[in-house]
Amino acid sequence: MPTPPRKDRLVVIAAGGTAGHVVPAIAVGKALAGRGVEVRFIGGRRAERELVPKAGFPFEEVPMGGLDRSSPLRAANGAVRSLVGVAASLRLLRQLAPAAVFCAGGYAGATVGLAAAALRLPLVIAEADSHLGLGNRLLAPFARRVCLAFPIPGREGGKYLRSGRPIPHAPPAKEDARRALRIPLEETYLVLFGGSLGARSLNEAALAVLPPLGVRVLHLAGLREGDRLAAADLPPTYRLERFLPPEELSLHLAAADLVICRAGGSVLEVAAHGTPMVVVPYPLAAADHQRANARYLVSHGAAVAVEDSDLPEGLARAVKELLADPNRLQQMGLAARQLSPPDGAQRIADQILEVAGWRDR
Repeated sequence: MPTPPRKDRLVVIAAGGTAGHVVPAIAVGKALAGRGVEVRFIGGRRAERELVPKAGFPFEEVPMGGLDRSSPLRAANGAVRSLVGVAASLRLLRQLAPAAVFCAGGYAGATVGLAAAALRLPLVIAEADSHLGLGNRLLAPFARRVCLAFPIPGREGGKYLRSGRPIPHAPPAKEDARRALRIPLEETYLVLFGGSLGARSLNEAALAVLPPLGVRVLHLAGLREGDRLAAADLPPTYRLERFLPPEELSLHLAAADLVICRAGGSVLEVAAHGTPMVVVPYPLAAADHQRANARYLVSHGAAVAVEDSDLPEGLARAVKELLADPNRLQQMGLAARQLSPPDGAQRIADQILEVAGWRDR
């Protein structure tokens, strides 16, 4: 298919699904916009439809469908929606004629990325986990750059680049974050989240384990779970919320003594804040990638892993042991910061500008 004439200062970003995919893509968009590049987003109708316009970027919606491995009927429906989405993306990309396309993973990235490949547009993709997802495996042969958050064996050199995870802005110092949140430095503070949609087993374990500890807690229950848990009888020091915007969450991650979370790609955002973690991998994650992410953190001394099947007892044991050992927490925080450079968004922006043939002055 012929390549349309390109607008040399326009980049299209494809992002969709959960906030874990969309927020890093927005961080890259802001890095590009700060260099005088026009940025437009293409996505579906999930978190991106709200988060992207709120961040100030133009957003185009196209039909998209994920791959449902549990139901042949839903998988077929998703495949049809994906084909329709590729066709719609082809029309949009021909109309927009960007200098480059950046795909931030997931089904949205695959849908728009396939259209970009068909038009022979310069393509950059990003992988948030410790293995290439299905969409990125499809796109990798066509991509000029593949930006990795984790090191992936066999994906080194050439087009593969360890960029780190894009985060919205530089993490604040712990003292500054505590001051902004009015939390005394000497007070123990825990943050727990299971992703933007929530994680039922982790939420229920947290409510069983954390309130009796008598420490300050921020519990982000997720958009699906927050309403269900809102009626829980909790102490005044236990704050339960559905979701926080990225800039506010950053303050809490920096202020925390310990973060408890699933082991998706967002663990590297926590690591960039220099905060130790207890990670509970989601046992049904595709290709078991959350356990692989967790092993990487644990092997570098940045986290303790607890199996979902060992909740709530394993969570109680891990949290109590870590809170009783401040020196270990400090060393884990230092190790975490080494794993996740805070300039991932700028590194990816560099690669997009290079493949687009346009460098900022």
